[in-house]
Amino acid sequence: MYSLVDTIMSLRYTSKPGMRIPNIDPELRKIADKLIRNGKKAYLVGGAVRDAFLKRPVTDFDIATDATPQECMRLFPWAIPTGIQHGTITVIPRSRRYKVEITTFRTEGAYTDGRHPDTVAFVDDISLDLSRRDFTINAMAFDLAHNVFVDPFGGKRDLADRIVRAVGSPLDRFHEDGLRTIRAIRFASQLGFVIEPATFSAIAECRGGLIRISAERIRDEFSKILEARIPSVGLQFLVDTGTVEAIVPELLACRGVPQPNHGHQDVLAHLFATTDAVIPDNLSEEELLVLRLAALFHDIGKPLCYRDDNDSVSFYGHEMESEKIARKRLQELKYSNSVIEKVCHLVRHHMFNYEPGWTDAAVRRFIARVGLQSIRDLFALRLADSTATTGGPSSWPLLSEFQSRIDRVVEAHQALSLKDLAVNGDDLAALGIPRSREMGALLSELLDAALEDPSLNTKEKMLKIAQAKYFSLKR
Repeated sequence: MYSLVDTIMSLRYTSKPGMRIPNIDPELRKIADKLIRNGKKAYLVGGAVRDAFLKRPVTDFDIATDATPQECMRLFPWAIPTGIQHGTITVIPRSRRYKVEITTFRTEGAYTDGRHPDTVAFVDDISLDLSRRDFTINAMAFDLAHNVFVDPFGGKRDLADRIVRAVGSPLDRFHEDGLRTIRAIRFASQLGFVIEPATFSAIAECRGGLIRISAERIRDEFSKILEARIPSVGLQFLVDTGTVEAIVPELLACRGVPQPNHGHQDVLAHLFATTDAVIPDNLSEEELLVLRLAALFHDIGKPLCYRDDNDSVSFYGHEMESEKIARKRLQELKYSNSVIEKVCHLVRHHMFNYEPGWTDAAVRRFIARVGLQSIRDLFALRLADSTATTGGPSSWPLLSEFQSRIDRVVEAHQALSLKDLAVNGDDLAALGIPRSREMGALLSELLDAALEDPSLNTKEKMLKIAQAKYFSLKR
């Protein structure tokens, strides 16, 4: 079976009125045919066409039509009127494997708010509709009725040349929607493309428009940049265009800050290299995002902690400053609490320094402090950090030994948290110890004792220690 791009590429030889594309998903074909049977046009547009040429998976589809929104709702009464005021409805096929957005051909008026058009005019010309789109690679269409490929702005050529180029005037496109500045960078990062010079210059000139864009929309584009195969490409574009000021302005302070034992890398170059070194293999989308964010933020507090005494450079306490910056920026970007806590936890603890001379008690204390569930990610961050510093995972032998020691502790079922203690609050209350902050502190002391000597973690011994500590303090 041919792919969609094979079909499009063959049109110059096989185009015939009434032909049907053999490989269009049957459910998508059914939706398009319903429009066509009712005398309406149906064009596959946007990302589906772009990704077909790039041989990337297509997960959702966009159909442009001359049918009005009301006509579309009559044809698809079960559709969701997701943006009907701007001509868009969403149809979910029976299999629910993807969604299909159907949008009426339209032109748009001024964008006073830098996000939405003040007015929308429905038209019947696909070329006029494509002229309002952001980039040439997103402004191609395929006529599903007549097998005609429509490309008025040279998107296919730009795909072949690996270029992100604005449709028409870049300044006009970016003034219409300020988020397009970051979207251009995101596409270049995801696809490994360059940005056409006039488009690149306009990004820098229009970056002030991001102040009118919601944090959630900026966050989503930023996340996609971080999840790219080589995120430093997009990150460097953000810095070079100044758009980073609307996302993580503290990165700019990292430029030119030298580091000992990092070759010629300044802090900014090291952060970018560490982010690149996070390998996506066997990671979920959220796990990759968390690790890439942690890599980007792990040393971002170094400029605030920079000390140069007698040619000895230090960054004492930078992990705490880095955590503060990470928390502030991630909260402003409206990341979920789960992502924020995971990232900040990794940043705060990334400076651990395991040595073979650690006692078993030290290993247990490390697990208790960091949390068993975070160790895999913390080790992945350390490997990325060392790879960025030395060009390879130089810390792996020590981490491998450390992991083996952690595994032995876990297999021995030794107490590593309060829930592992042989006693709980009810047991202490039975001794006459009130449920208070003092009880919490006493339980923490009992855990410290068990971490130092696991043989103490029996109910009898724990109660004796608790009784002795609490009542001796009350005398």
